[in-house]
Amino acid sequence: MRQPRSDHRPRRFARAVAGAAVALAAVLGAGGWAADTQRAITGPPPGTAAWIADTTLGLRLPDPATASPAAVAAFFEQVPAAGQDALAVRHPLVVGNLDGAPVRLRYRANALALAEERGRELARATDPALPPRDQATAHGRAERYRTLLDGGRQVLAFDPRGRGLVAEVHGDLTATGRTAVVVPGSDIDLLSFDRPTDPYGTPTGMARALYDATGRQSAVIAWAGYTTPVGLGPDAATETLARAGAQRLTRLLDGLAVTTRPTAPATVFCHSYGSVVCGLARPGPEQAAGLVVLGSPGMGVDSAADLDPRVPLWATGRNGSDWIGNVPNVSLLGLGHGADPTDPGFGARPLPATGSHGHTGYFAPGTASLAAFAALTLGR
Repeated sequence: MRQPRSDHRPRRFARAVAGAAVALAAVLGAGGWAADTQRAITGPPPGTAAWIADTTLGLRLPDPATASPAAVAAFFEQVPAAGQDALAVRHPLVVGNLDGAPVRLRYRANALALAEERGRELARATDPALPPRDQATAHGRAERYRTLLDGGRQVLAFDPRGRGLVAEVHGDLTATGRTAVVVPGSDIDLLSFDRPTDPYGTPTGMARALYDATGRQSAVIAWAGYTTPVGLGPDAATETLARAGAQRLTRLLDGLAVTTRPTAPATVFCHSYGSVVCGLARPGPEQAAGLVVLGSPGMGVDSAADLDPRVPLWATGRNGSDWIGNVPNVSLLGLGHGADPTDPGFGARPLPATGSHGHTGYFAPGTASLAAFAALTLGR
């Protein structure tokens, strides 16, 4: 008698579950459990309702939720300088975060927004109705806002919601022909955007190092413009936050294309979990001159062939002390980020990592990786 054919589906499912469990365990074991999950900051910036209702210029203002950066740029081209400045004063959080708005107008708007938010936090820091912990948090935020207001810093985006989002420009974004964007990984927000410890593990430290390495012939954006995972837990092992971040990165790149008029689109440097954001964004040639991944756990794709073939992809070699090498490159049941971009079979162009140390040392001065990053930014 013919034996019934065995069904291998339960066995395959069990293997998939086991693989996903291994992936999550490896991610968690690399840096400890982060029990809380983050809610991505999405949608238009605070103050959008008042912006849309503003009719003082006799013009319909572009809806931040639906207008493309190109449409925003076209709107501002018909508004005289005095009218633009008036909008920035009345709606600083909207104008400061509006991709497609003139760059220098955004700097002005964000300086105004930072000053306003600093005043609010200082009031909270001395509010006797608040518990000491909340007062301390408010004081810390007020101090961060003060540092972002000091020394003529060029803040391209600022959103105080949640853990806070911020982007800063190093160099002259409207004059130089070459630009770069640094997309960070986990544990980056308004408060950790720039810190003296582990400087090359922060967007500001990375951007400053790259800007100097190009001989200050470029402009580099330190972009903490999406909600990143905290610690190494479920958020870091899944793509939820990366998908939301990819949408915001796409708008940033579209905005740069219509406001800076560079000789070439930006070169985008994607560190750690930021490489998942870049992979899911899949920028085209109008948005990016190239993608560079470093310390990557995967890009959320199976190979370079899943990205736009017109945008070159480089993968920085992994140094021996980078713990990301302990994370298995799998994608099962929504866990993990797929194939290793440094694997020759992935299809990325290799970059050296000689001289780098640890997960955040690829932008350190004197490393072969930083020298390669500078050359790519300058189009060499």
